[in-house]
Amino acid sequence: MVDIQRIETIVDFTSKRIKKYLFIWCKQGKIDIEVDHKTITVNKSQVLTITSGQYHCFKKMDNAQGYLLSFTLDYMCKTEKDIELIFQNSLFCHFDYNEVIPIVHTEDLARELQKIEQELQDKPYQYLESVHSRIELILFETNRSKIANGGEIWKPDALFLQFLEFVRNNFNQNLSLKEIAPQLKTTELKLNELAKQHAGKTAQNVIYGLVVSEAKRILQYENLNMKEVAFSLGFQDPYYFSKFFKNHVGMSPKAYVASISS
Repeated sequence: MVDIQRIETIVDFTSKRIKKYLFIWCKQGKIDIEVDHKTITVNKSQVLTITSGQYHCFKKMDNAQGYLLSFTLDYMCKTEKDIELIFQNSLFCHFDYNEVIPIVHTEDLARELQKIEQELQDKPYQYLESVHSRIELILFETNRSKIANGGEIWKPDALFLQFLEFVRNNFNQNLSLKEIAPQLKTTELKLNELAKQHAGKTAQNVIYGLVVSEAKRILQYENLNMKEVAFSLGFQDPYYFSKFFKNHVGMSPKAYVASISS
């Protein structure tokens, strides 16, 4: 559900992805992290967030200290307000752009992370509720820092975020918007309205974008042949998957893999 680890104790430098949301804070030094196909540097007093399902790999630590906080969606999101909080201002809703955020009041962040570490270690009465509240405070501070640094306020609707999570959790079914809407107890019209408001595109194009991002992850990090890649994304015909990928990326899956290797 929730876990915390000191950056300086990390010894696993392999690429992986987990069904948790990651909050990485660099207290001092420098951290190089590969997220999906991009290398990101996190410097002293900066935060990086990684969405559930993204591949990540710690590449290099340069006298780095800090914390890696991780939590599941089910643990953190008890209400619609919780859902909106973790995705507010694009904290965990990146659309493939993982932003590094300089923290203004680092002492406040350090205090809450240290308290979470202690709570998870000692497990006092109602510690999970306490940790949940402290994560909220951490996200409040991160949001405030982002706004203080000139970031725009972006408060998405909970239904739109549930739509994104549903798509991410059901790639293998390759569901259309018409099939997804009833699952979320809403309409295609409502999802399209929210997608236009929050992403500037139709809901179906949001789905296509998420599928393309997932295809890139699989092609880069998983040793699957083209047929297996297509099937994992719900395409019954590998040829149709290849055509779909080329239409959205501008190159075939094989050419994309070759471009990464080079």
